[in-house]
Amino acid sequence: MARLPRLVVPDQPHHIIQRGNDRRVIFCDDDDRRIFLAWLADAARQFTVAIHAYVLMPNHLHLLASPADKDGLSRMMQWVGRHYVPYFNRKYERVGTLYQGRFKATVIDSERYLMTCCRYIELNPVRAALVADPADFPWSSYNHHVGTLPNPLISDHALYWSLGNTPFEREIAYRELVRQGLSSEEVTTLTDSTLKGWALGSNQFRASLEKTVQRRVGPARRGRPFKPVPVADSVPDS
Repeated sequence: MARLPRLVVPDQPHHIIQRGNDRRVIFCDDDDRRIFLAWLADAARQFTVAIHAYVLMPNHLHLLASPADKDGLSRMMQWVGRHYVPYFNRKYERVGTLYQGRFKATVIDSERYLMTCCRYIELNPVRAALVADPADFPWSSYNHHVGTLPNPLISDHALYWSLGNTPFEREIAYRELVRQGLSSEEVTTLTDSTLKGWALGSNQFRASLEKTVQRRVGPARRGRPFKPVPVADSVPDS
C-alpha cells in the first residue's frame, strides 16, 4: 500500500516516532540526551509546539505533541535534526545520515487515545526490558507526570489535568493508569498507525477528519476509493 502523505492537524495531538538509520543508536550517553532535549525545547518554543510526553530510547524516540499550525511539527523536527545530527557525527567521528528517513507521525483522537498514547510512550523502556519500573528511566516524561521531577519541556494536556483537582490527585491517578499497563492490541495499534500515517481514533473521528481535510486518513476500503465530500458554500452573515 502506498504511504499516505503526512497529515498534520493544528491543535491536535500527534504521536511521533523517529528511528535511527538501520536501527542504530542515536543516543550514546546522557550528554547526548541532555543536548537533544535542550534543542527540542528551543524548537518547540520557536515553532509553537506543545510537548505532552516523550521518551528517548537508545535507537529511537517518541513524542506526543500538538502543533499550533500545520507546519510546526516538521519545522521543529527539522530544526532539531539540523543541530543534533552534525553534533552527533562530529562527536563520534561518523558521516552520513543518522535517522531512518523522515519521522513518522499520526493524528490522535484525544478523548479516546491521548492518555493511552502517553502510557505507551512512557512504558517503552519497560517493554524493552531496560528497566522494571518507568520511574527508573530518567529520559522520559513519566517522572514529570507522577510529580517526582517537574519538567519545563512538558505542556500538560487538558485531559491530564482532568485526572484530578489537585496535582497530588492527578499524579496518583496517572500512576495508577500506568500501573494498569497496555494490552498487546493497544501497543500494536499505536505502533502501526504511526508508522503507516493513519489517523488514530474512532470511526466518527476519522470520518469527521476526512471531511475536514478532504483526503483519506486511514487504510482504503476494498473496492471503494475515497471520494472527497463536497464542502458547502459558506452562508453570509445576516
